[in-house]
Formats: sequence, structure tokens, C-alpha cells
Amino acid sequence: MTGGSGLSPQRLDRMRAVMSGHVEAGRVPGVVTLVARHGEVHAEAIGTTTAGGTDPVRRDTLFRISSMTKPVTAVAALILVEECRLRLDEPVDGLLPELAGRRVLRAPDAPVGDTVPARRPITVRDVLDFRLGAGMILEEAAFAYPIYDAARELGITGFGPPSPDAPHSPDEWMRLLGTLPLVHQPGERWLYNIGSYVLGVLISRASGQPLETFLRERIFEPLGMKDTGFTVPAGALDRLPAAYHPAQDGEGRLEPYDVPEDSAWSREPAFPDGGAGLVSTADDYLAFARMLLNKGVHEGERILSRPAVELMTTDQLTAEQRLDAFGGTAGWGFGVSVCTRRDDLWATPGRYGWDGGLGTSWYNDPAEDLVAILMTQRSGFPTQNPVWLDFWTSLYQAVAD
Repeated sequence: MTGGSGLSPQRLDRMRAVMSGHVEAGRVPGVVTLVARHGEVHAEAIGTTTAGGTDPVRRDTLFRISSMTKPVTAVAALILVEECRLRLDEPVDGLLPELAGRRVLRAPDAPVGDTVPARRPITVRDVLDFRLGAGMILEEAAFAYPIYDAARELGITGFGPPSPDAPHSPDEWMRLLGTLPLVHQPGERWLYNIGSYVLGVLISRASGQPLETFLRERIFEPLGMKDTGFTVPAGALDRLPAAYHPAQDGEGRLEPYDVPEDSAWSREPAFPDGGAGLVSTADDYLAFARMLLNKGVHEGERILSRPAVELMTTDQLTAEQRLDAFGGTAGWGFGVSVCTRRDDLWATPGRYGWDGGLGTSWYNDPAEDLVAILMTQRSGFPTQNPVWLDFWTSLYQAVAD
């Protein structure tokens, strides 16, 4: 038997048991899962806000969603594209003069001074689809390249974990970024992370508003996302759990990364981070996800046009770039990964979304009329995280129609 959601109640119980098992084993203190399908929502809150603690995780617990910020920032940019305040194939030089006249490393591992001229300017599209030539190569050896050493020495956030307490304003961050050469020619290769940080500054300058103000007025308030923002108010800190990362000794211990009583997210950031800075709840993010699944409409109010949502959620990469970035089974749209080939239970072609490195995950599956959200407070690379793997496997094994 299935309910109106087309999900098996017995198999949803199996998913709860698997998630509870991870909490009991100490792999993560708490988990919130939320699944919406065919108009029905199934939510579970399991575990505690701190390792070894007693305060329960709740459905309205606030989580540091890190890179699940990227799709939100992409939507904000597309709003400005639709209003003709940004144009996809226009160079960013006018609004971001720091990125004009770029030099490009002769090779990614070359010394910072070994450069050639950029063959063309960076466009808005390049920033949206992460092919602007600046960003992280997601290979372990790459983090020892001189360009990344130089970025770390400058203290440029975006080349590591989220840093809400970074000291630089958006203008200062852009100035520092502009002192570095690009890693690749614009349009040549997909590079992670920095595109969304640049996009946040671009949105602010194009709109004439701070990024947080634009997001609040154009996305959060229309969608009713009352708990989403770059800062957790003092009155809501009791809903912010401790965040952890696995200890390096390989024994499975969790070490604190950020604690609510002195959280970096409790203070207004100097640099509102459009790549990884937001805090949100499962239900807030559900509103955002449903808007996209509904082709840009939320409760009768249009946030984006249907063509804009379709553009955002269509793979923009070449076959070579897709293979290099994702192994060939997924691509990248604007702020979201897009599944291109079924190679696992959850890998429906056309499924799109993204993960947060501090323990969160969201994907929309239009073919299944499905939204699914996982919120935890344990960091980890998604496909190497057993909680992430078992959530998505357990969810799709429950599809019964």
C-alpha cells in the first residue's frame, strides 16, 4: 500500500530506521529529513543538537546549509537577468572592474607570475556556470598549487570551508581576488565555488543593494523563508545546533567546528557569502525547492519565469568538461548539479540540486515529482558520507508507484 505520495509507508519506516542507526552509532548527532511528493510531505527529526547531548533536533532546527546557498544566489542573478539589469553574455567588467584585463596561468600548477593574457573577458554566464576561470580544482594535489597558496596567504574566503567571520568586505574581497591570475581561460573548464562568491558581489552591484537585502526582499519574503539568512538572531540561537567535522585519526570521532554559544553565524558577516553562507531550515528550503519544481511559481506568485528555471536546471557543460568535473554522470547548470545518466537508484536524468559540505543535501526530481532534503551537522564529502549515501538510497527504494 502507498499513500497519495506514492511512497511506501513500510519503506519510509526503513529509511527512518537507517537514519536512526547512524545517530545511534554516533556518526552524526542529529538528522532532519524532509520528502515532498504529489502534494504530501513526510518529515522526520532524529537525534540531538549536540554530540552526547539531550536537546532534541526538531523540524525547525537551523542548519548551516553551506553550498546549498549556491542555488539561491543563482536564482537571485536570474531575477536580475529577467529584469535586464544583467545580460548573460555581457562581460562583467563594467560592474566588476577588478576582473577586467585578466591574466591566466600558463598551467594550473605554474608559479603565480607565469601567465598569458586572457583570450576574452569573463561574462555573466561564465560566473553563473562556474567557467569563469577562477575557482577550486577538486583534486587533492591541486591544493598545493602556488595559486591556492597565494589565495590562502591573502585570506580570500572561497578556497576552503565557509568563513562567516572573514574580515573582508565585498569590495575588498573583489580587490584581492583581482590581484590573482585566473587558473584557466574563461569558458575552458568548470572550477568550483568562487563563481558563487563573485556572483554575490555582482548581484549587489547590479541591484544597488546589499546581497542579503536583495535575497530577503526578492526571494525569502515572497517564499515565506522567515528563518533563512546569513546571521542567526540572538533569539534563535537555541535552534542552532553545534556543527562537527570528523576527526583526522580515522576513529570516527566528531570534533566541534562551530558551536552556537560563540557561533560565527551569530554575527553579521563583513562578506555575505553567496557560495556557502546561509543558515536555513528544512521547511524554508522546501519552499525554495518547490518554487523551482513548480517552474518558478510559489502559491500563485511568480519568482522566475519557466524558461529561466529550465535554463538554470539544464546542463551547461561540454562532454569533456562534464567528464572532468563529475565523471560524466552529471553536469552543471546555474548553481545546481544536473543528473545526465542513471547510474544509481537516485540518479534520475534531469534531477537537479546540490549538497552542503557541512552536512546538508537537496535535490528536485521533476520526473518523480519529488523534493528531498537532508539536514545534518556533520561535515563530509557527500559521496563518501554514509549518512548521505544511505539517505538517498533509502528514499528512492521507498518509491512504490
